[in-house]
Amino acid sequence: MNMISATRRRLVLVGNGMAGVRALEEIFSRAPHAFSVTVFGAEPHGNYNRIMLSPVLAGEKTFADIVTHDLDWYKQNGIELIAGEAVVAIDREARMVTGANGTMRPYDVLILATGSNPVIIPFPGHNLPGVIAFRDIADVGTMLDACQTHTHAVVIGGGLLGLEAANGLAKNGMDTTVLHLMPTLMERQLDPVSAGLLKKDLSARGMTVLTEANTKAIHGDGKVEAVELTDGRMLKADLVVMAVGIRPNTALAKAAGLDVGRGIQVDDGMRTSDPAIYAVGECIEHRGAVFGLVAPIWDMA
Repeated sequence: MNMISATRRRLVLVGNGMAGVRALEEIFSRAPHAFSVTVFGAEPHGNYNRIMLSPVLAGEKTFADIVTHDLDWYKQNGIELIAGEAVVAIDREARMVTGANGTMRPYDVLILATGSNPVIIPFPGHNLPGVIAFRDIADVGTMLDACQTHTHAVVIGGGLLGLEAANGLAKNGMDTTVLHLMPTLMERQLDPVSAGLLKKDLSARGMTVLTEANTKAIHGDGKVEAVELTDGRMLKADLVVMAVGIRPNTALAKAAGLDVGRGIQVDDGMRTSDPAIYAVGECIEHRGAVFGLVAPIWDMA
């Protein structure tokens, strides 16, 4: 075994999410003994299906139900999993990554799968406790905790993700208001008539939906207490969920000097401007396009 290990190249994956782990599955299926693998993940657990966060919030599934790769999977595949520690630096000359807690690992091949960051609009008060995104299982936990102790929720964003968050909060007993800047909900997917029917359905479920609603500020003394609209209306809020979009998470790549546009720029083989570094998932830009859907991400992997 030691001779086999000595011949293996060192592969480090930064990002323990759906895209990166799918890439590992592809590597294992094609070249099962080619690499000694280390995975850094910012979250303190194995890989899970982010698409299924909404059913967890709504009480239709548990977190265990949406875990796709439990800790045993990493052990069975000989993967060193460094969970709960984000990578904060890449030394391309030394081919070394460094984690937030100081953990360092060398690499021969590096895969960046840093995903995307939720857009947080910098309204006054956007950084108050109780203002969150809807991006990971920790956000779901925050929402569920709020449902136990608070009454009023405001969701900023009337796209699919915002409506899923609002539905889950309402199902958990929160008095929930959706604020959407555009005249109709889900304007990219629905025509105005369909959007109007959707708005009626949501209202029938007990949600308040305000379209053409422009947020001016979030107010509170030490925690969120209200959302102010530009027309002067003030809405009570114990919890504010921003669901207004995502941006590729390129900070680590940019700091390492890789070519970055809207995302980490890659060629047709998913290679970055450094031939030892690849990137997959929502963090990448390929031929001027960025991606947020599963199908193209599976193709990348």
